[in-house]
Amino acid sequence: MRKLTTLFLLAASLTATAQTHVMDVNTKKPGAPVQPTMYGIFFEDINYAADGGLYAEMVKNRSFEFPERLMGWRAFGNFEVEDDGPFERNPHYVRLKYAGHNDKFTGLENEGFFGIATKKDATYRFSLWARCPEGGKSTLEVSFVDNDTMGEDQRFATVNVEISGKEWKKYTATLKSPITEPKGALRIFLMGDKATTDVEHISLFPTDTWKGRENGMRRDLAQALADMHPGVFRFPGGCIVEGTDLESRYQWKNSVGPVENRPLNENRWHYTFGHRFYPDYFQSYGLGFFEFFQLCEDFGCEPLPVISCGLACQFQNPDPTKKGVHVALDDLDDYIQDALDLVEFANGPVDSKWGKVRADMGHPEPFNLKYLGVGNEQWDYDEAHGGFGPVFTERLKKFSDALRAKYPALKLIGTTGPNSEGWDFDLLQPRMKQLKVDLYDEHYYRNEEWFLSHGLRYDSYDRKGPRVFAGEYACHGKGKKWNHFETSLYEAAHMTGIERNADIVHMATYAPLFAHVEGWQWRPDAIWFDNLRSFKSVSYYVQQLFAMNKGTNVLPLTMQKQPVAGQPGQDGLFASSVYDSQTGEVIIKVVNTSDATQSVTLNLQGVSGATEAKTITLHSDAMDDENTLDLPEKIIPQAATIAVTPGKKASTITDDLGAKTFRIYKVKK
Repeated sequence: MRKLTTLFLLAASLTATAQTHVMDVNTKKPGAPVQPTMYGIFFEDINYAADGGLYAEMVKNRSFEFPERLMGWRAFGNFEVEDDGPFERNPHYVRLKYAGHNDKFTGLENEGFFGIATKKDATYRFSLWARCPEGGKSTLEVSFVDNDTMGEDQRFATVNVEISGKEWKKYTATLKSPITEPKGALRIFLMGDKATTDVEHISLFPTDTWKGRENGMRRDLAQALADMHPGVFRFPGGCIVEGTDLESRYQWKNSVGPVENRPLNENRWHYTFGHRFYPDYFQSYGLGFFEFFQLCEDFGCEPLPVISCGLACQFQNPDPTKKGVHVALDDLDDYIQDALDLVEFANGPVDSKWGKVRADMGHPEPFNLKYLGVGNEQWDYDEAHGGFGPVFTERLKKFSDALRAKYPALKLIGTTGPNSEGWDFDLLQPRMKQLKVDLYDEHYYRNEEWFLSHGLRYDSYDRKGPRVFAGEYACHGKGKKWNHFETSLYEAAHMTGIERNADIVHMATYAPLFAHVEGWQWRPDAIWFDNLRSFKSVSYYVQQLFAMNKGTNVLPLTMQKQPVAGQPGQDGLFASSVYDSQTGEVIIKVVNTSDATQSVTLNLQGVSGATEAKTITLHSDAMDDENTLDLPEKIIPQAATIAVTPGKKASTITDDLGAKTFRIYKVKK
């Protein structure tokens, strides 16, 4: 009897496992359009994303403006730091004098960002501003050096730069590296008894930057962004927009104009985390708003700048009534004017004040800005949480009134604060509707359980309300806060719900974007790098797959007339479908989050004659596996094909979808 019972249970188990999940896809009724902006990029200068990352400058503290003027430098011999230089907002420079003997040296050595890394046979553009204040001429020996070498000469590439005259001038030279050196340095010697020489804005870029630009981006990292096929690019960040205090907030006007005269800004992330502390992390503003707009143009996506609303980070400054911390409501005029001027910088004619600044930087054509975010993770207070009232929304209204009066076509983006639910979210969401913002920005960094249980998050949203921008989100593993396959899989599951609700969700951007392997403070992240290499996380590939297969219209997809969103009885399946009118393809995305293979039948109503479909699969047998610098393609999408059973009114695809697998099916209608 016991044996028969065991056999019965085994048979029942096999029957349950073998159950076919029939998903009906109605290709005859294309639904809501999928916005071109649906999947995009969120950039924040955290984890050395800008200086030391995407921004290709290799010299740290190039203008000697860090609070410790020589941080990042080793100065030796007879030198002085002066503060009456040629650039008003970067006045500091170094004066190099004769060391007193020809066998002594005066000079400088820069450590770069975790080293000065060079590639074999690559060329690098060195530049500086210099003069001989007492007249005459001097020679600067500029070298790549390896201070740990066991050979005779630490220098492995050298060029001489001749300086002359009392006036400040820009000098350039090119160095070619004969070796690959990940941890080198840049050394400058004042040669012999030459004339006293002043040096300022010492810079080093690879000549092979993105698009070959002099003040350019690191090619591999910019290419990784282009390969995401973004529809929107949100910048310059989240919390850095607010700043720990108003003095450290991101100020866009300081980030445009000649790069030599863009003032240093304190990066609020350099001291935020005691366990990941980087006191030499500042913002040179070399990657500024002009460069951000230029990248958006390169990628063919919509720019979405975010500006301060006059509130410093509310996490760090919780009392909105404290004087000197936040801008009083009646003192917002300068902040509102900054917002108006930003639109003029992006779109204004060349004879306008800020349109001329753009034109003088080499871009007379407008950038065609359509979206503007006001504030980051700000919130209001209710009586149970401080009783301070509409701290954020009363400021947002003042911005909205001014911007809509001058630029009625501009789409404004508000926020529902730092949480995806709770009292603050519940307070802000209806207020966004009252203020008639075009979109509001939702943020959620949540664990596996949240992502698996919120598959229907957007299905019940008010269709008459503002549209949604999922501006920052990622699955943070419970006790596993790093880039591993399992959490990326659950992000894919969640994104099927975003796609299914494309009528209400118009934008979504994973966050954060970049992380230096030696300088990270927050993880997981989409793209990781050191000074020579980079790799894309599985989360990156999830984003890329959705962006490259977003289609043009949502198609109804149901299982037993219900959305496929991990509901009871759906065995951990999530799914969505779109039609691409440009390619004539029906695209179905199915995610199996369960631990068992699931038999799936896709009933393609309105598709006839097709015999084959393309598939793209993302899978790993080990849930904790991740891509790395040494194994950058350990987990990447795999392309294949699958048979389609044709029918007169409907064709079908039958597949055994493996456990923990994300698969895309593409079939011509």
